[in-house]
Amino acid sequence: MPRLADPDPPPDPPSLPFATAPYDRQAERRADPDWWDRLVEDPAARVLVVGDDVVATDGDRLRELTAPQAVRLADTAPDRTEAGVERMLLGADDDGPLAAISVPQMPEELAPQPVRTVAMGLDALQGSLLVHALGLANWHRTHQFCARCGARSTAVDAGHRRQCPRCGTQHFPRTDPAVIMAITDTDDRLLLGHSPLWPDSRFSTLAGFVEPGESLEDAVRREVVEETGVVVGDVTYAASQPWPFPASLMLGFFGQAATTRIEVDGEEVSDARWFTREALSDATAAEQVGLPGPFSISRWLIERWHGGRLSGQW
Repeated sequence: MPRLADPDPPPDPPSLPFATAPYDRQAERRADPDWWDRLVEDPAARVLVVGDDVVATDGDRLRELTAPQAVRLADTAPDRTEAGVERMLLGADDDGPLAAISVPQMPEELAPQPVRTVAMGLDALQGSLLVHALGLANWHRTHQFCARCGARSTAVDAGHRRQCPRCGTQHFPRTDPAVIMAITDTDDRLLLGHSPLWPDSRFSTLAGFVEPGESLEDAVRREVVEETGVVVGDVTYAASQPWPFPASLMLGFFGQAATTRIEVDGEEVSDARWFTREALSDATAAEQVGLPGPFSISRWLIERWHGGRLSGQW
């Protein structure tokens, strides 16, 4: 009897978006007080224009919603004295310098689009620049005053630090660490949860912020047992992803469940279920379960466990 051919293996899950930035941040240039003026004179310089969770888009690609706007600094930069405008040096790649401008109100001629709308179509460079710019822009927008004396602070170091002119306190961009975890049991089933704020079919990996004085591994265990009643034993680091909505760093983990009984807290999580690979494949294909979008580390963790791509997203 002839030997049957081995079935084709499932496709590899996609790489994690925003995880590797293909450009040099050039931190050594941030202390140059004339960095902006030098960039304006550089014909190779490019800039992202970002607003409050919106980004300017390329008119030629607007219908496809695939790329943020890369424009000459001297052409479309808002007036440098405009209130609320911040300028941020992002670095440089092989093609030239890269910067960003944060504006309180995005000009309509720059075709602003929600960041989450355009994010799915970005390449590694565009995505990395966008999360870098948004992280800084969101911080500047919400930290205009000194936390020590209350005076209005000013942006320095090419947008990567704020300085209080009254008491001299230095303020650095805030990043909130959050754990996000793919928890499996001894049968290799995956635990997914549903927030009461979502439509009924939406499920995702569990996640939560790290508390002061807490290790990342303990944060994983605490969040899972608080939200679902499932006790977690071994925890293994997987990957990280910047998530500037508004200022998080998502730290991804795989965890092994020591118990399987589910008791949701009813507040953060209203439903949680164990899924086999086959059950999740069938549920997503039938649109009975919606998963996070492909640019999310949650989707990446799920597909790493699954061993291939899944259909369906929010």
